[in-house]
Amino acid sequence: MPTPMSRVLRALDRFHAARPWDHNAHYHRWLLRRLPERFDRALDVGSGSGDLARILAARAMSVEGIDSDPAMVARARTLTAPALPVHFTVRDAAAGLPEGPFDVITCVAALHHLPFSETLARFRDRLAPGGTLVVVGVARARTLGDHALGAAAIPMNVVMALLRNGGRRATRPTSMTAPTLPPAMSFAEIVRGAQEVLPGARSRRRLFWRYTLVWHQE
Repeated sequence: MPTPMSRVLRALDRFHAARPWDHNAHYHRWLLRRLPERFDRALDVGSGSGDLARILAARAMSVEGIDSDPAMVARARTLTAPALPVHFTVRDAAAGLPEGPFDVITCVAALHHLPFSETLARFRDRLAPGGTLVVVGVARARTLGDHALGAAAIPMNVVMALLRNGGRRATRPTSMTAPTLPPAMSFAEIVRGAQEVLPGARSRRRLFWRYTLVWHQE
């Protein structure tokens, strides 16, 4: 028999399907505040339809976006003006990253699709001295605190959906249409694993079922 919470979650899924908004794009402004005003090269891992890569292009000399989904890469190329210094490539980050160094590396809602420690090590090795890595990720809820933060996000998610869509039904943003996998690692596991590879990395739980990680290369 369905529990009250399972019924609430199913109702939220139906509501959000009718009034979608991009939880990842919600953190783009926050992400930009962690970056320099100007930098040379940027790499966006899991670039999807290219929203973040195009934003980074306003500050960078060049931006490379990589994604393993050919359809999303094709969509990103279609949406990107030729004058922008952005190049999109079909590439599985699990098999390796483009040659660096990069002054900025971003990875939004993609790290849980990749081998965690190996990918962070690749990010570290591709960052230029003084470079910045910013991750917006998804963790598996396991602790009471995780579940409490998730519960707090439910009414706020409804409010954001109504504000973004004006109470109307909307089409799903293209940046949210790529296949997704549920996260396997808890936030505590992510923090421990990140510290082993990136000493001094700053990680925080966030609303809307996200966490953030920021690290600066010495």
